[in-house]
Amino acid sequence: MAKHRHYSRYGRYTGGPDPLAPPVDLTEALDAIGRDVMEGYSPREALREFLRRGGRNQRGLDDLSRRVNQRRQDLLNRHKLGGTLDEVKKLLDNALRLEREQFLRDARMDPTDRQFREMRLDGLPSSTAAAVSELADYDWASQSAKESYEQIKDLLGREVLDQRFAGMKEALENATDQDRERIGEMLTDLNELLAKHARGEDTDQDFRDFMDKHGEFFPEDPQSVDELIDAMAQRSAAAQRMMNSMTAEQRQELMQLSAQAFGSPELMAQLGQLDANLQALRPGEDWSGSEEFGGQEGMGLGDGTGLLQDIADLDALADQLAQNHQGAGLDDIDVETLARQLGDDAAVDARTLAELERALRDSGLLQRASDGSLKLSPKAVRRLGKSLMQDAARQLSGRTGARDTRMAGAAGEPTGATRQWEFGDVEPWDVTRTITNAVQRTVADEGSTGNGLRLRVDDVEVQETEARTQAAVALLVDTSFSMAAEGRWLPMKQTALALHHLVSTRFRGDALELISFGRWAHSLDAEELTALPPVHEQGTNLHHGLLLADKFFRRHPSMQPVLLVVTDGEPTAHLLPDGDAYFDWPTGQHTLNLTVAQLDKVARFGAQTTFFRLGDDPGLERFLGAMARRVDGRVVAPAVDDLGSAVLGEYLSHRP
Repeated sequence: MAKHRHYSRYGRYTGGPDPLAPPVDLTEALDAIGRDVMEGYSPREALREFLRRGGRNQRGLDDLSRRVNQRRQDLLNRHKLGGTLDEVKKLLDNALRLEREQFLRDARMDPTDRQFREMRLDGLPSSTAAAVSELADYDWASQSAKESYEQIKDLLGREVLDQRFAGMKEALENATDQDRERIGEMLTDLNELLAKHARGEDTDQDFRDFMDKHGEFFPEDPQSVDELIDAMAQRSAAAQRMMNSMTAEQRQELMQLSAQAFGSPELMAQLGQLDANLQALRPGEDWSGSEEFGGQEGMGLGDGTGLLQDIADLDALADQLAQNHQGAGLDDIDVETLARQLGDDAAVDARTLAELERALRDSGLLQRASDGSLKLSPKAVRRLGKSLMQDAARQLSGRTGARDTRMAGAAGEPTGATRQWEFGDVEPWDVTRTITNAVQRTVADEGSTGNGLRLRVDDVEVQETEARTQAAVALLVDTSFSMAAEGRWLPMKQTALALHHLVSTRFRGDALELISFGRWAHSLDAEELTALPPVHEQGTNLHHGLLLADKFFRRHPSMQPVLLVVTDGEPTAHLLPDGDAYFDWPTGQHTLNLTVAQLDKVARFGAQTTFFRLGDDPGLERFLGAMARRVDGRVVAPAVDDLGSAVLGEYLSHRP
């Protein structure tokens, strides 16, 4: 018995989002959003910008919008209207040719009759519609010519129905008189149902009876009369927009030809009534729009209507992707329509972006403030700070002769003693003592360790280390408008956030104060500084910033004070006794005197001071050089991109 081998083929999953794909990675999104927030965007705007741009391996809304607009333009550039007119003219020309050939073949035809017929054909109007109408009562000598002419009526009937009911052109290709009668009956019943609905007299049973009788004409399978009206009104409006897009001559030709549809004027009367009913029931549809076509592929009435529906879908998608209306969200995007118009890959991109948006909101990284706005949560700021600290550490470790930047946070040499762990301790665990404590507690509580060993916080002991001095670090950052104007706003915030994360996670015994100084100085927490927008205000009030640093050092008298100042300009403001700020530009002597005097007060604490000079202003270079010499400090002039690693390096080098 022969054995059959079974083969399996594996490929990319195409049925939507990959069910085995890992959860969305929020790291890149948070970095991008945090960067925009630090540049001055609101968190809501930053989230929207990231969703627009997308990520390294994720297409964003802008790319989807571009593809939607490109497809719309491609449809207009590829097609032209008037395909039905071209088909009618082709059938008419064929009928006339066959009729004239019959004149030549039929030797028995009465010469007078032949002459009369030729004169009538030669005298036909140049207008296709007028010629078709003129021949309505013509007695064709050629049966083939007559059949070609009758095909015109059949084509027009199928086309005008295809305008309102998609697929009718093909479905009625070999229709019988009985089929046409059933269509006429359906139109009559449909108009009666719509009229009753407009008067508010219809019932659910009326709709069910109609669908039971005529449901084959509605492949959309509407579940209510409103769904039926919506589907038909959208197509009817698209048909009207197609007619509006034609030239006046094309419209006139089609209006005249339509009377020949199936040779039944009653059909056009019923369709006209249907259009009037739909427009009255759905006036909000676009009944007056038009498009400019510039292609070479001709379209019939049904195909043209379908294309106008596609364009309407693309316009709706463009609006959904723009996210400009109040309360817009990615769940608004019709992914089924997107897949139909652009393919499954576009739908996957939209679903992934929506999932990413939900994950950012649900993860706690974005919080809703009391006023309803979004803001970065403390959790998000910590994650952002960690990322920035790692970036700065990599830069620092890459410097020639740079100190070790592993930043383990060990607190001196071990003494040999141990003690119970307390919150904030960074000393290494004593593993032996910790496990022993866990075993003794488990035996005391449960009588044995047969069910396993469970470690509790109370069991942990750490190694005692030699005492060392902790640091009180005041980071003063210039927030005058020149920092934003010269592209230094974002690096300044990144630096402060990286230092905050380093101190709060690796050196938790140290104290850090973030102080901004523009027209006034302010002590800020990490979240406030992250969201601080650039404000166009004059003043670099280093005097006020040093006052706040002085108060901070006084609150921590047992710690080693470290003063770090980041600025790109000389002081141009000082604090008045009443709390107001006095602005003086160029730098006035009184402002200089007060700033220097306040620096001297800070220096009495023994603060180790470093100034970080941004830019190449000679006046600033002279000023900071004199200030540093006065307090035995130093000046560092890093590149803007290297500011974070420079500040972290100075902090680490000043720690006892």
